[in-house]
Amino acid sequence: MSYRTAESLRSVTLDDVRGARKTLSGVARVTALEGSRYLSRLVGAPVHLKCENLQRTGSFKLRGAYVRIAGLLPEERAAGVVAASAGNHAQGVALASSLLGVHATVFMPQGAPLPKVSATREYGAEVRLHGQVVDETLAAAEEYAARTGAVFIHPFDHPDVIAGQGTVGLEILEQCPEVRTMVVGMGGGGLAAGIAVAVKALRPDVRIVGVQAEGAACYPPSLAAGRPVSLRNPVTMADGIRVGRPGVVPFGIVGELVDEVRTVSEDELSAALLLCLERAKLVVEPAGASPVAALLAAPETFGGPVVAVLSGGNVDPVLMQRVLRHGMAAQGRYLAVRLRLTDRPGALATLLGVLSAADANVLDVSHVRTDPRLGLTEAEVELHLETKGPAHCAELGRALRDAGYTVIA
Repeated sequence: MSYRTAESLRSVTLDDVRGARKTLSGVARVTALEGSRYLSRLVGAPVHLKCENLQRTGSFKLRGAYVRIAGLLPEERAAGVVAASAGNHAQGVALASSLLGVHATVFMPQGAPLPKVSATREYGAEVRLHGQVVDETLAAAEEYAARTGAVFIHPFDHPDVIAGQGTVGLEILEQCPEVRTMVVGMGGGGLAAGIAVAVKALRPDVRIVGVQAEGAACYPPSLAAGRPVSLRNPVTMADGIRVGRPGVVPFGIVGELVDEVRTVSEDELSAALLLCLERAKLVVEPAGASPVAALLAAPETFGGPVVAVLSGGNVDPVLMQRVLRHGMAAQGRYLAVRLRLTDRPGALATLLGVLSAADANVLDVSHVRTDPRLGLTEAEVELHLETKGPAHCAELGRALRDAGYTVIA
């Protein structure tokens, strides 16, 4: 059974989004719009954060999933639904199905973060782990739908899903009527398409900017080709937007209504996540931080007031630790160095004294004395340091060289 029926390929209208909002009344939260003084100073105009990371299930995905499942016929509901996802869509489908009394089976990759797997089960779905990547998981879900008659709930490639996501745009227009630019993260394009449908119908002057991770940017080549183009191996830490091919329905809408699609690097994503945590006190996943990454990368290119949509906050704690350290390194606030020194009493203490004098905070020390690569009188030390920025990192390098140390890495 293919989800690309005539129904799935129809266009999405403002009336669809307004209808979706009625369907979601009492189900989805009207999430907060928080101002950011730091980003406002950078951009030179007011910047607000639309906090879909505080939505039920931790992302905007509940909106589209609920609208899609609520629109099923009684016999379709009786057959149950099936979805494939590494996290956010899985949880959205699980909760929506539970609220509507529909049995949900969710296929997730075998390497999916345990907190996301656990949350999906707790919301009431039957979870099946299959495949190493989402494409394999997606194929398994579609095969299950064809075999059992369960309705496949696509994460972004269906008008009802797009209409549900578009309710974010209606809320933004009410919360910030003076908005001039909206910045939205993009994977398959469902959220950006839905917001664009709602916003452009009511405020065609508002500029909509989509943001993709550089390693999973399927929209730029697709828009250039005039049709959805598949990426061979999309790679990014932002699993929420790690999609290798645009959806057919959102692609048409994005091509017509989204003004620009930009890309951001992994370093920029890390820095954005760190900024959200430190400055806004908001836990945001890398995909959710992508609009902030775009603002940090080129703040002077956005006309304000600006609203950046934080699409989700479901980040694995282990990944959060890695990303924060990566973000600190990208900002010159974390430095890892490896060097050799003479293996004699007090040598390590002397080295630490040099770092202390340079005002570096030592987070971790690894001291190796026995290794075939080392001479009889040598030891190797790897240090992880908290620093104050690029200038401080350069100062530390000079201090170590002046003290006679040779930095290996």
